[in-house]
Amino acid sequence: MSFQPRFVALISCFIACTFYSAPAPAQVAPSATELRNYSGLHAAAALGDVRAIEKLIAAGENKEAVDARGRTPLHVAIYQRQYEAALALIRLGADPNKLDADRYDIVTIASVANDVPGLKIALDGGGKATNITSRYDGTALIAAAHLGHVDVVKMLIAAKAPLDHVNNLKWTALIESIVLGDGGRNHTETLRTLIRAGANVNIPNGSGETPLTLARSRDYSEMVAILEGAGAK
Repeated sequence: MSFQPRFVALISCFIACTFYSAPAPAQVAPSATELRNYSGLHAAAALGDVRAIEKLIAAGENKEAVDARGRTPLHVAIYQRQYEAALALIRLGADPNKLDADRYDIVTIASVANDVPGLKIALDGGGKATNITSRYDGTALIAAAHLGHVDVVKMLIAAKAPLDHVNNLKWTALIESIVLGDGGRNHTETLRTLIRAGANVNIPNGSGETPLTLARSRDYSEMVAILEGAGAK
């Protein structure tokens, strides 16, 4: 690799690690202390107690009540993988598209966690793959592509997630599969899946670098071949 591509790769890596190394730290699951201190619907959701959820909502408890980080009982149920509780809350009218204080919805929470059953519940319950979420003005698809969650990416594409949404870092899902991936099997398959679904292979990042340029600068040969085969420039 020549000096210039290596320099570009290092700068890109610095940007990624500094500003967007992973969505997970910005997406804060309830701590052990919070779980112990929950009461009412939040406690019932965390424990997966469907009967308590039904009784509390019937008694008039606010199903959209939030904790200190803006998490509703439904957010908590998805974070804790309490699927029956999540189903009950949605059935009883909880908003599947509500954002917590960090601007995450249950679709994105499940996507980042690679939680396929939780994502199915979220989507079947009215959660939208089109929602703009997180501090990065991104989408669940971008987050899943970043992490190489192939099955989640496929589910989100089927749910009509926007393939070419550009977040405030000026990255698409396709770009994130390259610049925040490792060039391995999962991220390569993510790239291939996005392209097969119709993602634009020539949308550049904020510096004008195309996906092909970015893949070449990292010596991701399989990604390069896939992009070239799709007409990337």
